[in-house]
Amino acid sequence: MDRDRTLLEYLLRLADSDLILAQRLGEWVGHGAVLEEDIATTNVGLDLRGQSRLWFAYAGEVEARIKGKGRSEDEFAFVRDAGEFRNLMLVEQPNGNYADTMARQFYFDVWHELLLCGLSASSDARVAEIAAKAVKEVHYHGERSTDWVIRLGDGTEESHARMQAAVDDRWMYTGEMFEADAIDIALIDGIETITGGEVAWFGVLLSVQPGVLVAGLNATTTDTVATAVMGYDPRAERGTAPFLDCDNSLRLAEARGVGTTDLKNIEVRGLSIREALFPFGIVKTAG
Repeated sequence: MDRDRTLLEYLLRLADSDLILAQRLGEWVGHGAVLEEDIATTNVGLDLRGQSRLWFAYAGEVEARIKGKGRSEDEFAFVRDAGEFRNLMLVEQPNGNYADTMARQFYFDVWHELLLCGLSASSDARVAEIAAKAVKEVHYHGERSTDWVIRLGDGTEESHARMQAAVDDRWMYTGEMFEADAIDIALIDGIETITGGEVAWFGVLLSVQPGVLVAGLNATTTDTVATAVMGYDPRAERGTAPFLDCDNSLRLAEARGVGTTDLKNIEVRGLSIREALFPFGIVKTAG
């Protein structure tokens, strides 16, 4: 899958989640518990609708690069079948009572702000621009939904019971937010780390950008490949970098049947270890 097609898919995910949640919040217009809250809920929905328009507009431009002509914001929003939408399942959940709505909003807001903070540093200037603008609004959204979760949770016996039930019922939809699939992995570009140790008290740490992402289904084998890419022997004995002052954690895991540290028995796809090699040098000891 080429980068533009991958980017288009990702942009629609962002836009669709904003759009569908905005539509859900729109159902509360005229039905808020108090006038101020009625207006506040409407404003959050309008913010999200505005953000979806920005993502849809960029998606149209990307689609035009692929097909010669891209769809408009309205075509993306209103002229697609249900199966073509890429939104999070959380945002589809019914409004229910106000505790249900606020629990859904809280989960989304916390995730949304974390996501936009990361995207604001994207190497794609347009993505970074949209995220930087949106995160200011979303920070307020998070403060508001957090306040309501606390107020209802610490309120009356009934409000506490309703909020607890709402939080429990919607928790099951949060896992999807933090799962990475082929689209996410293909677009990751903020691959930055440090050399010289793991934490500041090891001495002089250097920020580096290897430009390499190592992903796998087994933690031990994945870390084994990553250790080799860093220029170390994943089967090194204690006293040898990077295990200068500790036992080799990879070999300890291997001894307990959790994966292997033998590179000959690990299938490496994409770049070879030699092609991805980014030597980290000697790790300093804590002493």
